[in-house]
Amino acid sequence: MINLVNTLFIYFCLTFLLYSNYSNSVKGFTSQWPRGRSTKFYDFKVQTTRITKLCNTKDIPTINGMYPGPAIYAQEDDKVIVRVTNESPYNITIHWHGIRQRLSCWYDGPSYITQCPIQTGQNFMYEFTLVQQKGTFFWHAHVSWLRATVYGAIIVYPKKGVPYPFKFPYEEHIIILGEYWMKDIMQVEQAVLASGGAPPPADAFTINGHPGSNYNCSANDFYKIDVVPGKTYLLRIINAALNQEHFFAIANHKLTIIEVDAEYTKPLTTDRVMVGPGQTLNVLVTTDQPIARYSMAMGPYQSAKNVSFQNISSIAYFQYYGARENDLSLSAALPRFDDNLAVKTVMDGLRSLNPVAFPKEIDKNLFLTIGLNVQKCRSKNPQKDCQAKGGGVMAASMNNISFIKPNISILEAYYKKINGYFTQDFPGVPLKFYDFVNGAPNNAPNDTNSLNGTRTYVLDYGTRVQLILQDTGTVTTENHPIHLHGYSFYVVGYGTGNYDPETANFNLVDPPYMNTIGVPVGGWAAIRFIADNPGAWFMHCHLEIHLSWGLSVVFIVKNGDGPLERLPHPPADLPKC
Repeated sequence: MINLVNTLFIYFCLTFLLYSNYSNSVKGFTSQWPRGRSTKFYDFKVQTTRITKLCNTKDIPTINGMYPGPAIYAQEDDKVIVRVTNESPYNITIHWHGIRQRLSCWYDGPSYITQCPIQTGQNFMYEFTLVQQKGTFFWHAHVSWLRATVYGAIIVYPKKGVPYPFKFPYEEHIIILGEYWMKDIMQVEQAVLASGGAPPPADAFTINGHPGSNYNCSANDFYKIDVVPGKTYLLRIINAALNQEHFFAIANHKLTIIEVDAEYTKPLTTDRVMVGPGQTLNVLVTTDQPIARYSMAMGPYQSAKNVSFQNISSIAYFQYYGARENDLSLSAALPRFDDNLAVKTVMDGLRSLNPVAFPKEIDKNLFLTIGLNVQKCRSKNPQKDCQAKGGGVMAASMNNISFIKPNISILEAYYKKINGYFTQDFPGVPLKFYDFVNGAPNNAPNDTNSLNGTRTYVLDYGTRVQLILQDTGTVTTENHPIHLHGYSFYVVGYGTGNYDPETANFNLVDPPYMNTIGVPVGGWAAIRFIADNPGAWFMHCHLEIHLSWGLSVVFIVKNGDGPLERLPHPPADLPKC
């Protein structure tokens, strides 16, 4: 077996020789900082690819014909250039999830927020530098529901000579959790939004694109890791699922969490983990069990009430050398689908590896309620178009405002001072205060309407922000994975019920540093960050149906005074709407 370190060294050397001069010839980001240690170049072609799963054959959108898509490998402080050519019939953008995009907001990727989509037959060159970032990230489509199949890993290694803060693993493996629909995903999206109701459950869950033997026609469609007894393995777990949070476990094996959202944590050992869409988690697994075939299982965490979901687990295999292929696998024990305590127990144990420097004094205290709504039916055909509870139309909101995407990019409209596409009046506190969790005055079937608008919240450069995210009981309480583009943040507090500043317990020593936080069902999370990256940054629920319904907002961070505190001009090849 070729040593992993030698393989990576050869890869980095070849990549540097081939592409180190490439950045001198491309259009786009002209700032001299951050420049990157070396340059990694990737060529992504968006294509439709025919695959067969679950007794069903169909065409799916992919990158380079791969499902999941190709992994990107780099080192901390490298520059990454990805040329995306759209050979598919769909508009496309790619988001580099968790990458902070220092002075490169134009390349962040969310459609109509930082760019217009890349149209069929067109291409766009994404350029960004991994400034002081290392760990497990991922990329995915950020337009419509295309990220159902358009996604892949980003693996950023420490600088040469910088060790992991744990024993070097025998091997590393990428585990990407996903969902699969037998119907065309764009048709599913269109039908759901036209109906005004909830989405159908996925037909299967997948591990690295494979459903596993619990599903029809999938006895041989599974993922497997062959392992050596007495070794320690690093699993890089990514949840790329569209609409479902997931538990993950390996039969008879402990998982030791050592990184969350590409930031090291104090080791935390557990039997199972919950990974929300948009979250990444690195775990160490030691092969200290008898030689056998063990199942790796992913299953649903469903915290909302009265929601249909897929309840069949996806199975992969963690197979010791010496075990036989036809041996029965030992089953992994997953929590009940609604086991909120299993989620809370792990979250309560997460701590940054070392004490951290984060804003102790706050300039802006923001309070955002998050939840679902049912809008009044205004259709002439309500039986067809208003299938939500009480004959309404489903929506979602922050501070009871459902976000509506404009038809040009907010960043471009802001930069070029084009009026009429967004407003700067998103409220920093709820329009109404009440018992958010237990006694919402607009509970169905009374008045569950939200306001609609393309509202943004503006922050001065350098503002120290504390943001309280409060789940609400409107329609149903639910765990919401909230992702902030362009930043990571310290999760200084986390609890159930209504947030109360008098009783809330904060960790002001070693809070975890994340980019996606699961706001607990019927609870709240407190996050802090410094607004030191100019641009227009999307914050939204990473459950795709909630994003479609409007559970999002845009933060505009103004330029600072220094030369490295200003947003560069847009790239010449920025896609046009």
